[in-house]
Amino acid sequence: MKNKKFIYIFIVFICLIVFLFSLYKIFMLYFNYKKDITNLIETSNSKEISNNDNTIVLDNNFLDTKLLEIDFNELKKLNNNTTGWIQVEGTDVNYPFVQGSDNSYYLNHSFYNKYNPAGWVFLDYRNNPNFEDKNTIIYAHSQNNKTMFGSLKNTLSDEWLNDKDKHIIRTSTETQNSIWQIFSIYIIPTTNDYLTINFDNNFTNFTDKLKNRSTYNFNPSLTENDKILTLSTCYNKQDKLVLHAKLVKTHRVENK
Repeated sequence: MKNKKFIYIFIVFICLIVFLFSLYKIFMLYFNYKKDITNLIETSNSKEISNNDNTIVLDNNFLDTKLLEIDFNELKKLNNNTTGWIQVEGTDVNYPFVQGSDNSYYLNHSFYNKYNPAGWVFLDYRNNPNFEDKNTIIYAHSQNNKTMFGSLKNTLSDEWLNDKDKHIIRTSTETQNSIWQIFSIYIIPTTNDYLTINFDNNFTNFTDKLKNRSTYNFNPSLTENDKILTLSTCYNKQDKLVLHAKLVKTHRVENK
């Protein structure tokens, strides 16, 4: 009996050690992840800029809305796949985004190209990194700790929806800084029908479909000449949370 009791206590002890070690690894993973994000924000030297001769305003309602400009020199040294920066008003989304050779790698690798199940924010590998496509798509996991696209769920709240000043996304790349106005937000079972990059003659039909899906009426106006930005993330195991925004202001960056 004593031997059995000893074996039982030993097994419980080993399990406890394994549990505590696993808990420590999870804590360190989260701690380092948050630290990495803070360091990247500091490295970006981000600043708001006003209009100049290189600014194109597509909607006068955003004439005085300031753009975001990022210094990519140090970020590119850390990860040569750095493609741009995204900031969503009223959320914690404020990160550099990358572009890999497929849409799988950054699902489980961090900005520093280390394995991490939290992944990173990344541009669809099919997209032109200079936002030349009609539909530019950016993905990220929806982390429970609100990192990556976890805080995009803020956009479903009445407080966010009723504040028009929050309905914007700022992006910055090495060639342009842009402002996008959100025109559609919805939750949908996993599908790829909103992930079209380029179009022949059916772009208006496509944007009409996206507008009609929206859980909130942003009362947008879109034409064949518009460009849109799509953000896609998990809402739960079956569904996606999707945001669409149209380009309303852009600033060409020179000498970069």
